[in-house]
Amino acid sequence: MYFYAARQPILDINKKLYAYELLFRDSIDNVFPDVDGDVATSKMVEASKFNMGISEFTSNKPAFINFTLETLSKGYPEMLTTDEVVVEILETIKPGKRLLALCKDLYEKGYTLALDDYEHQAVWSHFYPYIKIIKIDWQVSNVDEIKEVISAIEKFPHIKLLAEKVETYEEYNQAVELGCELFQGFFFAKPEMIKTKSLSPSQMAMAELLYETSKPDLDLVSITSVFERDVTLSYKLLRYANSAIFRRRAEISTIKQALVTLGLVELKRFIGLMFTANINPDKPSELINSAMARAKFCELAAENVKSNINSSIAFLTGLLSLIDAILDEDIESVLAKLPLAQEIKDTLLTKKGDMAQLIQLVEFIEHAQWDESAATMDKLGLTKDQTIEYYNQALSWADEQSLLTS
Repeated sequence: MYFYAARQPILDINKKLYAYELLFRDSIDNVFPDVDGDVATSKMVEASKFNMGISEFTSNKPAFINFTLETLSKGYPEMLTTDEVVVEILETIKPGKRLLALCKDLYEKGYTLALDDYEHQAVWSHFYPYIKIIKIDWQVSNVDEIKEVISAIEKFPHIKLLAEKVETYEEYNQAVELGCELFQGFFFAKPEMIKTKSLSPSQMAMAELLYETSKPDLDLVSITSVFERDVTLSYKLLRYANSAIFRRRAEISTIKQALVTLGLVELKRFIGLMFTANINPDKPSELINSAMARAKFCELAAENVKSNINSSIAFLTGLLSLIDAILDEDIESVLAKLPLAQEIKDTLLTKKGDMAQLIQLVEFIEHAQWDESAATMDKLGLTKDQTIEYYNQALSWADEQSLLTS
């Protein structure tokens, strides 16, 4: 049994990861409106509690989970710990005495409560003492409505406003100006502006390593020389090669020994990760994490698609699929600076072919667009169980790698 869910990051005002919202589907074939809300919440709690574990899926960050009145009444939030879950009260629930009593009880037990897609009504003021987060749909609410909410909660400074469905940096900046402290949406995955950047010496070294490892015959002397010219890069290589994921008989003491320990496939992966993770330190870490997850997903899925896709190429292509957002620069300009195989450049520029469809598939999953996901899987010859297994593995792997390469 697989855990059919997508996770969407929630960032704080510094664009640091605060939590994830988990978006449940009964299977990858179903869209949420076709699934009863009680069933959806029940299966989310069941799956996260007994199948995979919320902490594994969210890398120990809190999980926002939608609850209906029925599932609140049955005590389902209490199957999860106060650290694991933010109890998100669906916008379809009408405020009343029964809901108020349930909110007060959960609050007293230490749970964090959030109101989803909030539309202001005076009656909600009775709930404010127990609510910590109010989510506002930025695509639905206008500025006057948002200001009305801000005025209503003025006497409750513990309540944070979360701007949901923030799609652009203009909307993000507007939300900041209006006093929002938390943000959810795809704004962090799009370039803030188009501009040209020069690469630092360390970034140039990583670009050179990308080129060296793309050659058919590995030149160990040249690669060792690049690492030896960059102390920080060498340190991270040694740290990575000494990690527990590599079974070795002795400690590593030289650059060459570390390179041999990794081997060509793992070396390519490491260099790609380092390039992506360090090329723009001002970007939200969750964006880098998303790129890593895409890379691993593409690598895993490439081996099982109808056409023959090289898994190493799939990994690097997936990794670079967000490079324009990471660098705040258009993709054509970015790729012009990098010594990459034409196959990778063509995929990212034209968005055509099986490799591009693989990237599109993981994008659909990230956005919980299950109908589109199912259609793309059919084209690629992937089963839904395979796809979700690869996605879950990719998320876990990316969370682990972000610690190793930081």
